[in-house]
Amino acid sequence: MNAVPDAPGLRVSAEDLISLRDAAPDRSRHRPATRRPGAVPAKPQGAGMDLREIRAFVEGDDARRIDPAATARTGLPHIRSFHEDRDDTVLLIADFRPAMLWGTRSDLRSVRGARALARRGWQAVARGAAVSAMAVDAHGVVSVPLATGAAQMARIAHMLADLHDRALGGRGRGPALSGALVRAARLAPPGAEVLFATGPDSVEPEDDPALARLARRRRVSVLLPLDPVETAPPGAALPIRSGPSGRVARLTALDPAPLDRRMRSLNVALQVIAHDADPG
Repeated sequence: MNAVPDAPGLRVSAEDLISLRDAAPDRSRHRPATRRPGAVPAKPQGAGMDLREIRAFVEGDDARRIDPAATARTGLPHIRSFHEDRDDTVLLIADFRPAMLWGTRSDLRSVRGARALARRGWQAVARGAAVSAMAVDAHGVVSVPLATGAAQMARIAHMLADLHDRALGGRGRGPALSGALVRAARLAPPGAEVLFATGPDSVEPEDDPALARLARRRRVSVLLPLDPVETAPPGAALPIRSGPSGRVARLTALDPAPLDRRMRSLNVALQVIAHDADPG
């Protein structure tokens, strides 16, 4: 790594990611209820996705949960009740494959993606959530298991910094994304929030089935740290050369709408991060 300048925009610094803790709001007085020891009790977030029982309707029940089949079969109103969704868990996924290791101004897309994930991770820790993380590069996948607290986010910051340094020295396209998404499903329990920082050209159509499976019973968001040349390309025509061949072309701004429609069909949200802004 001696050949790579130690510049903030080229390398991910653990210190930089840790410093983003100061930007996270202090929500220590409003932590969600959880089954983990030491948490501050609060009002549950609401019904989860696991069916607990179908029972007769009683006064005070939510009529929106009436089960049509049981009601028709018995002739009396019945409702579905679910296990409460109490655990607050977040999985951060950083894409450090070669397609993310470029930029035209101050930062590589991979660096901006890591910062966006760190911001969201610190926000999760501030509200008392448990956080895990995973990074994929040309060599493979590395993960940090689920835990809570500032020390956990510090471990994640160091992992992201180390993996990004490794990625800068890697070659090739890296492992198939679908395999990494299968591993992500093992790290993120049902009901978890999954934040995946990647590029608009990094999720191939053959990865869609694995991404759709990950999105079942989880809240999955794809964060796009777009480069300025993708959002506001120069108006002048630019020369393009490949060996002896060359031509002149104009760049057009990236339209995220087609990718947004594709992600929505997989039950995945799309969040564009322009100019290092916070996706939240």
